[in-house]
Amino acid sequence: MRRIDALVLLSAFSHSKLAAAKGLPRGVGPEFARFYETKPTFTCIGAQVTISSSQINDNSCDCPDGSDEPGTAACAYLDRLSPEQPLPRSVTGTTNTTNTLPGFWCNNKGHIGSYVPFMYVNDGVCDYDLCCDGSEEFAHVGGVKCENRCAAIGKEWRRVEEEKRQSKERSTARRSALVKEAGDLRAVVEGRITTLKKEIQQLEERKGELQKKYEEVERSERGKVVQTEGQGKLGILLGLAKKRVAELRSTLDKVMDQRDDLQDKVDQLEEILKALKEEYNPNFNDEGVKAAVKSYEDYAASADSDKKSDITDADILDVMKEDGETSGINWAEFEEDDASSDTDIVYNLEAYLPGFLRDYLHDKLNLLRIWMIENGILADNPKSGGESRLVVAAREALDSVKNDLTSKTSSLEEQEKDLAKDYGPEGIFRALKGKCVSSDIGEYEYELCWMDRTMQKSKKGHGNTSMGTFDRIDKELADEEERADGKGLGKGYRMVMKFENGQGCWNGPNRRTDVWLACAEKDELWRVSESEKCVYRMEVGTPAACDEVQDPGAKSKDEL
Repeated sequence: MRRIDALVLLSAFSHSKLAAAKGLPRGVGPEFARFYETKPTFTCIGAQVTISSSQINDNSCDCPDGSDEPGTAACAYLDRLSPEQPLPRSVTGTTNTTNTLPGFWCNNKGHIGSYVPFMYVNDGVCDYDLCCDGSEEFAHVGGVKCENRCAAIGKEWRRVEEEKRQSKERSTARRSALVKEAGDLRAVVEGRITTLKKEIQQLEERKGELQKKYEEVERSERGKVVQTEGQGKLGILLGLAKKRVAELRSTLDKVMDQRDDLQDKVDQLEEILKALKEEYNPNFNDEGVKAAVKSYEDYAASADSDKKSDITDADILDVMKEDGETSGINWAEFEEDDASSDTDIVYNLEAYLPGFLRDYLHDKLNLLRIWMIENGILADNPKSGGESRLVVAAREALDSVKNDLTSKTSSLEEQEKDLAKDYGPEGIFRALKGKCVSSDIGEYEYELCWMDRTMQKSKKGHGNTSMGTFDRIDKELADEEERADGKGLGKGYRMVMKFENGQGCWNGPNRRTDVWLACAEKDELWRVSESEKCVYRMEVGTPAACDEVQDPGAKSKDEL
């Protein structure tokens, strides 16, 4: 059976009103009934041409718009795309015109009334998908008689529509749950942002306090003399020399290890060449072998005459012994306090003060010491082995706060970026983020991970191919016929998720995927196609793409 959905129109009037309309010519739809009231004459609907009422449905096209033949195929040839031509007895003289009526009206009692194209009227085919009552074949052309199947077809249609309605309700309920979940997740992000902002503010304040404390401690500790190992210039020199000797001893140990490894390799090569010299056939005319043997003989003669080294391994091992009283340098004899630095002079001033003034003037003398250091009068701890523990602790505390502040600032930027990201209507795809849906199609498994990526996975173990990473959400117009299984895009604007910059094609651009979304009870990848090279199209069903359905019990604004 044939079906042209573009010509199917649902009745604008109730069945009861249509049944009550008596005396209408055959094939007249309810919205055109007023033009066919019982009168002696009939005025063409789309033209100011008046004819006799008896000419209606007389199988002759008398009106230029075909409105006088609602129940026959006499005016089926009218087509605005037809070329102009003279027609005898035609008012317009051409078929290049539009038929005012959409088709032959089938009442389809027990089901839904619809229009059938005029060319289908009395063509000997029962078009039950459009005219379930069989009224379009009233002439029984070729003996064809179409029975009325509207009761069964209408019952099945209502069953399918009820399933669709229930499915739509379940899809809408699932969508509502996703919206709520997405709202909760957004609230979590907003809460994190609020918390991070407070923590960052507190860390900024803490950082300022620690910075000030660190500067004060550092300034205060400058004037203190820290007695450490190796005081004075000689002590510093001894420390450096001791460290340098240890480094040289360690390096010498590594050089000996490398020398032994190289000697082993030389011994192996000599054995190989020696075997070649002894076992090769001198009568075999191989210039390469002869040259190699001659070179080895020269090398062996030279090696026998080389002067042996005067340094033995025992001498080297003796040098590598640890320093102490019986070997090497006895550093303890040189590690003595050789002299006092200039800061000791100020430091020891306190020793000459009376006891009852010492504590009182201690801080004053320390401030004086700091002032003298800052102005270049005294050296800044020349014999100090490093920073004092107070300075180190203060700096570590400051660095810890700085690191924590950097980490939380970075986290705040990520959370704010996530909050500003487009997650679709009402942020619904936030609830699906991180979840994936896949389907086996042909030799590949295709996978969509929401707000993340699309993938093509080979079933033969040839690895995975990136088809793009999420970029944005657009809306585009779909124009497809409704599928019997309901797994289709249909007609109207649909959300399209764009996935860009996938893996590059061989000798082509980077792959990208347009993911078209349609309403469904669950997430399901229906189809994948390659519209052009490296450009893929996925059709996916998901509750997230369902429109909000108003509660039947709720009043609209117009009803208030």
